[in-house]
This record gives sequence, structure tokens and C-alpha cells, in this order.
Amino acid sequence: MRLKEDIKPVTYMKTRPAELLKKVSESRRPTIITQNGEAKAVVLDVESYEDLRNAAVLLQLAGQGEKDLEEGRVLPQEQALERVRSRIKTK
Repeated sequence: MRLKEDIKPVTYMKTRPAELLKKVSESRRPTIITQNGEAKAVVLDVESYEDLRNAAVLLQLAGQGEKDLEEGRVLPQEQALERVRSRIKTK
């Protein structure tokens, strides 16, 4: 993060929104928006936002998988594949 470039006051967002969006899109770095000297929001380009959302979903799935493993909710691979195949056939 480059503090001078990546932290902007809310007035910057109000007076130069197109410039802010162009900078965020080109650099793919988030910009922190401050109000009264306090961080209030983060502006991200769409691709970075989607990457973050996808990473969060993968972490949730990994966590659920670990919990299932700890609680004994597991099947041998062949049995799991057979369940999936039978569900696909019935649809």
C-alpha cells in the first residue's frame, strides 16, 4: 500500500470520482476513503472484489470440510462418487 496514493479523503471521491475509479481500475490496488481522518470505506476494482469473494467462499468450504472430517462425516472416495453419479442420473 502506498499511503499517499491509496488513502483519500471523502472529498476526493466527491470531487473526482472518475479519476478515482480510473486509478483503482488501472492499479488494481484498493483505495481507502477517510472521513474526518477515519477510514470509512474501501474502493476496489470489480475483478479484485470478485477474487476476494471467491477466496472467502473457498475458505468457508475448507473450514466446513475440516469440521466434517473432525466430526467423522466422511465417505470413501468411490462411495462419494457413486452418490454423485446416482443423483445426476435421477435429474
